[in-house]
Amino acid sequence: MIRVFCFLLLSVSTCYARVYELPPEGSSLVGNIEYHEVIRGETIADIADDYDVGFLSVMAANPGVDPFLPKPGTVLVMPTQIILPQVPRKGIVVNLAELRLYFFDPDSDRVYVFPVGIGRIGRDTPEMDTYVSQKRPNPTWTPPDSIRKEYLKKGKTLPDVVPAGPDNPLGKFALRLAYGKGDYLIHGTNKDFGIGLRVSSGCMRMNPDDIDWLFHHVKVGEKVKVIDEPVKVTLEPDRTVYLEAHEPLTRSDGSKKRLLVPQTLRWWLDENQLSDDLAKAVIISQNGIPKEVAHH
Repeated sequence: MIRVFCFLLLSVSTCYARVYELPPEGSSLVGNIEYHEVIRGETIADIADDYDVGFLSVMAANPGVDPFLPKPGTVLVMPTQIILPQVPRKGIVVNLAELRLYFFDPDSDRVYVFPVGIGRIGRDTPEMDTYVSQKRPNPTWTPPDSIRKEYLKKGKTLPDVVPAGPDNPLGKFALRLAYGKGDYLIHGTNKDFGIGLRVSSGCMRMNPDDIDWLFHHVKVGEKVKVIDEPVKVTLEPDRTVYLEAHEPLTRSDGSKKRLLVPQTLRWWLDENQLSDDLAKAVIISQNGIPKEVAHH
């Protein structure tokens, strides 16, 4: 069951968000797969930005493609069909395993989906249930001691406070989260890379246009849920089962979540005497594309 996908140009700022109509009750599949033919001179990062999807998501969907010099004429699968996470469809939801942020608009039956950069190994972004505690336009940045030490090892001394402006790594907008000491933010960037990658110090980094739009559409107190679910499954109303699997994150201690066929899906397959071979293949591929694994 394929839902309608569209690009929207929004009035507050230019935001090339992936915008999906919410599916009817009992359905979690949105969007459709799109394809892109590589033009000479394009990189995977360029293409990912054009479609507003994550760099690693494009690479996972197209294994073996050179990220810097993809061959002209190569047809890429774009990860633009999604199984929505199995969480309440409210506020902001970040699935770390997908490197995606979902915003469920309370004023419409739409979900806006954005790629995000998250914490690198050693600076893991934690799972959390929290809310937006502060909205900060033109934020300053006070580097914590741990980051100061990292920069000193590279021979760089950070100022006590980095003022707003082009040298500020938080970009033009930041949403502070009420978690821990309030050190975690959803923010923009002053760099032209890092979206859809594990590169931050623990915060969630968005494209400048994306955070501009999100900043102006959320309120202080907006619910934020950060999860780490590399495997998603949906049994659609027409009795078709789709499965989507992403490479699990490596955590600071070297551990990874073990990917298994979800127990709920296994019970359903057993009850209907159906094979789990297709489900196992999706788990092994970890390409982030929803695949039909059963129909009954």
